[in-house]
Amino acid sequence: MRQVVVVGTGPAGLTAAIYLARANLSPLVIEGNEPGGQLTLTTEVENFPGFPDGITGPELMRNMRKQAEKFGAEFSRGWVTQVDLSGNGFKLQVEGMTELETRSLILSTGASAKMLGIPGENENIGRGVSTCATCDGFFFRGKKIVVVGGGDSAMEEANFLTRFASEVRIVHRRNELRASKIMQDRARNNPKITWSLNCIPVEVESDGNRVKGLKVINNETGLEETIATEGIFVAIGYHPNTHFLNGQIDTDDLGYIVVKPGTTETNIPGVFACGDVQDHKFRQAITAAGTGCMAALECERFLESVAAHDELEV
Repeated sequence: MRQVVVVGTGPAGLTAAIYLARANLSPLVIEGNEPGGQLTLTTEVENFPGFPDGITGPELMRNMRKQAEKFGAEFSRGWVTQVDLSGNGFKLQVEGMTELETRSLILSTGASAKMLGIPGENENIGRGVSTCATCDGFFFRGKKIVVVGGGDSAMEEANFLTRFASEVRIVHRRNELRASKIMQDRARNNPKITWSLNCIPVEVESDGNRVKGLKVINNETGLEETIATEGIFVAIGYHPNTHFLNGQIDTDDLGYIVVKPGTTETNIPGVFACGDVQDHKFRQAITAAGTGCMAALECERFLESVAAHDELEV
């Protein structure tokens, strides 16, 4: 039985792995289909402390992984399909591996941005297509950009992006927005925001290197047009990667793991959650890393208490 398994990488999981490895707990880190998490889809990262000239997302994740490996963390590629959290030792079924058993578990599986699923979208992530205004807005200073979505997140991102862009056009497939009235009012009162409602995005157009337009179809007229833009921010929501837990961990209405306030503790002792899988408010690399540190320290204390209990029983 292992002392601790970390499920998922990204800033949270890798930070947890660094702290756990330095505590001589030899953590096993299970990487999913996106090793390094969403940050690997980001080109330049300029707001992570310690890098005054910026660093690419993939490079930052590679460095964090090397740091964890240096102290003894072990990595294995796989997809966790099922967990059993009912006993003192937790059991994990991992695709391509034998069953794992661990005394403690850290969940850092993140949340995946919902995408439009249209031609040209995936190919241009990091080349003009983004899912994070606070991460990438700076790179679109003085440019015309598009935000796709009609909820509070879309309105918030559109307003934020007007700090940099010369114009922000909100594209939404319906005539009515899902956003709260106060968020709608803020967007409608912003002189830099324009609107393309009743428009369905059908294709991201590029010149092979950068985005140059978003092709849409008008719901009312059926006419097709291309909105000229150098940036497309997809803001149609996120879904936390918690499906494999099968309801064994408490989650909120959106599926995010619920932790005890001020901690990373879940409803099951010995199971901790960090990063975006339990945070749908900030979703930043630095906040994720912070909760990864918290999870590791709390996990270490949990294992110490288990060891002390075992000694008393002996």
